[in-house]
Amino acid sequence: MTTTPQHLGQPSDGSVQQQAARDHLWMHFSRHCADPSVEIPTIVRGDGAYIYDARGKRYLDGLAGLFVVQAGHGRTELAEAAAKQASELAFFPLWSYAHPSAIDLAARLAEHTPGDLNRVFFTTGGGEAVESAWKLAKQYFKLVGKPTKHKVISRAIAYHGTPQGALSITGLPDMKAPFEPLVPSTFRVPNTNIYRAPVHSDDPQAFGLWAANRIEEAIEFEGADTVAAVFLEPVQNSGGCFPPPPGYFQRVREICDRHDVLLVSDEVICAFGRLGHLFGAERYGYQPDIICCAKGLTSGYSPLGAMIATDRLFEPFADGAATFAHGYTFGGHPVSTAVAMANLDIFEREQLPEHVRDTEGAFRATLGQLTDLPIVGDVRGEGFFYGIEMVKDKATKETFDDAESERLLRGFLSKALFDAGLYCRADDRGDPVIQLAPPLICEQTHFDFMEQVLRDVLTRAWAQL
Repeated sequence: MTTTPQHLGQPSDGSVQQQAARDHLWMHFSRHCADPSVEIPTIVRGDGAYIYDARGKRYLDGLAGLFVVQAGHGRTELAEAAAKQASELAFFPLWSYAHPSAIDLAARLAEHTPGDLNRVFFTTGGGEAVESAWKLAKQYFKLVGKPTKHKVISRAIAYHGTPQGALSITGLPDMKAPFEPLVPSTFRVPNTNIYRAPVHSDDPQAFGLWAANRIEEAIEFEGADTVAAVFLEPVQNSGGCFPPPPGYFQRVREICDRHDVLLVSDEVICAFGRLGHLFGAERYGYQPDIICCAKGLTSGYSPLGAMIATDRLFEPFADGAATFAHGYTFGGHPVSTAVAMANLDIFEREQLPEHVRDTEGAFRATLGQLTDLPIVGDVRGEGFFYGIEMVKDKATKETFDDAESERLLRGFLSKALFDAGLYCRADDRGDPVIQLAPPLICEQTHFDFMEQVLRDVLTRAWAQL
């Protein structure tokens, strides 16, 4: 074990902390640079829609941290709620016991979920919520006499988390390859990227019907008696924000009902105001059997996720004879659930979902101005959740090859956007996109700044190409 010259909790100059980060911090989803002259960006403070680095430079948080900080940074009442709860009861597990803030939050969430999604199983994050949903689906069907129903269907390019089961459900081969073999029995169907639709690209409703029917085709091919669940995001994140075409989820619901397959709405990103409603299923008018959520539930002030299930799925456990032998030490942590209650108070008092609905048209129109740039092929999304797809040729929609994408995104865009004062995501898990999901408190001035930075940086990127 090595030691640093100065304890990180004490004041230190930037060089000491930078060296400590290089020596000890293993960052997530990151390429670690061996060049000591390349500084690791270090964020030290947040205020409203902005974050500040160790040098005092301000950036607009165009990704809400990671689709998380719905209520904005620097909310002292959320910190105070955490401190108050920690002083009263810092920790107790939900393993055969309860505590007040978990009870109160479960009841509050059940009030807002569509239909009879009344049973809340707490986790510490979104991947755990997805993992929990698949485990529940498999055990539920065993308990009701259909033990062969265990397979899962999800969409191409979709991301559902990093645990072994959730990663198996994920539709990103390159992300899965380092960890294979994974959990078997997961299958992929087309997503709803109408910009690159193989059929019906000029008819959204027909395309939606075609995409939904591919789910039924997969169920029938595998055998309905073997398929337990379909996992879908209201708006698919990976690939660059694919909204559902009209009627898509209604058709999926019909298919799931016909074959007794559970519809799981993965709302880890889409819940809690991101699409202008507490839950994305509300926006598109469909009834899930399970909702997976996390991120915005606490606006990131403390880690918390949840799997929310219908009364039907809880029924086999209700008489006390069966146990869902699954849980997490910190699932439903008292501090996190107390923070979530305070966060939802802010949502209600400041009407954050309503604010998104009121201003999403302006956000869309502002970003839409970028389509006059030769590099911008498509601007798509809903609410405060948008993707900007970049192309080599607007007329043919020709995309960049792997080497070009590497130079464009990692070689230029990511750093150039950040240097210009905008924190967002340049992503090539599908076709190259820039993703924007700012805090729900943002207004036109923030939209304008994002458009101005993007216009300048994308113009320079095109000139380099």
